Amino acid sequence: MAIVTAKTIKEALRGLANPEIAEHSQRFFKTGKGEYGEGDQFLGIRVPVLRKQVKAFQDTTLTEIQKLLVSPFHEVRLFSLLLLVHKFKKGNDEDKSAIYQMYLNNTQYINNWDLVDSSAYQIVGGYLEGRDRQMLYQLAESDSLWERRIAIIATFQFIRNHDFEDTLKLSGLLLSDQEDLIHKAVGWMLREVGNRDVTVEKAFLKPHYQNIPRTMLRYAIEKFPKEERSNYLKGRV
Repeated sequence: MAIVTAKTIKEALRGLANPEIAEHSQRFFKTGKGEYGEGDQFLGIRVPVLRKQVKAFQDTTLTEIQKLLVSPFHEVRLFSLLLLVHKFKKGNDEDKSAIYQMYLNNTQYINNWDLVDSSAYQIVGGYLEGRDRQMLYQLAESDSLWERRIAIIATFQFIRNHDFEDTLKLSGLLLSDQEDLIHKAVGWMLREVGNRDVTVEKAFLKPHYQNIPRTMLRYAIEKFPKEERSNYLKGRV
């Protein structure tokens, strides 16, 4: 069987490019000067189209995937992460360890919210389930917005199994974070906790809700009844 190369994949993805979608993505992912995605480049490929390509290239080696992960093009990096998620799910313990280490060694290229959200809980959360999770706390204290987002989004894997402890601890650490994308991520994870046990979520919110960032609170209480949401926002709980 011929080895699938990064070059082959890049050529295939270029063949799927759409300039109109690329132009829209440049704006949507905030690529302007001073914005969180500054300088990122796009081919213009929608996520469902990328996902359809994963199976065709599922035998790509980690060495070749590494070459994709450092691409200047957003969709190529995203595709590399989708491949890693696929290989992680199918892999043995040795494969999973290698993918996890590769992921952590390349966080500078996992540098937008969709890249994090499509891979962090599956790979980082998936690997750390049943293992020591200290790495998440190191990531949460990072100067990198994306590493901090990886930390909290990784816990979605635990939440799915009704394990909320690390989500709540990390949320506490990130309450004073200055980045809106962290506010949204923490609020989202708290909402996911509440979807499974609203009593646990409310117990966390009670001592904090009057002081946490507004966006974080709105995300966290999104599924609450209208009147209850209003009381939280007005500080009357």
